[in-house]
Amino acid sequence: FFDLDRTLIAKNSASLWVKAELRDGQISTWEALRAGSWLLRYRMGFANMEDAVRRAIQSLEGKEEAPIKERTFAFYDREIHSLYRPGAHAVLRQHRDAGDELVLLTSSSSYMSEKVSKELGLDAFLCTSFEVDERGHYTGRPVEPLCYGEGKVHHAKRYADGRGVDLADCSFYTDSTADLAMLRVVGQPVVVNPDPRLLKEAKSQGWEIVDWGE
Repeated sequence: FFDLDRTLIAKNSASLWVKAELRDGQISTWEALRAGSWLLRYRMGFANMEDAVRRAIQSLEGKEEAPIKERTFAFYDREIHSLYRPGAHAVLRQHRDAGDELVLLTSSSSYMSEKVSKELGLDAFLCTSFEVDERGHYTGRPVEPLCYGEGKVHHAKRYADGRGVDLADCSFYTDSTADLAMLRVVGQPVVVNPDPRLLKEAKSQGWEIVDWGE
């Protein structure tokens, strides 16, 4: 299992998305500042990102899905495609050669996850999905549970159970303390270019720490 933001890629795709949406006139300056504030507070450990994700999804209520999906695909090609860490490709290749299944486990949207999985040749992606009604418009609600925190454990366990695999026999790569729950249930937890809080925890737990470069 692989986290996306600041793990497989060297930056946070949500921050880049907010900037792109502001630049393209899709959101207001106030909306961009509010989103940026949440992201900054989250990075500093002062905000619950799950609340921010729910609010962001709620703000989509009534909007048509297709244009946002198209914008996400274009955004990926323009700004995310070039951000993969060099070390990520090497580790993916090692696991693939060993016959392991490669699964993206991220709080990012299904649109972003679809592009990443196709680019990297992953076997599956587990991510945050949005409810869409029969008209193709957002309801403003996520598909529960969110793929974040304990939610990642839920999605990963359901995936592993479906293949007769125990999480104790799995690996998980991430950069963030938001993924501590998942790190604690896998047999091979690996922290990648970790933030300061995760670095401290990883050292105390004896977890593998790696640098995949920029």
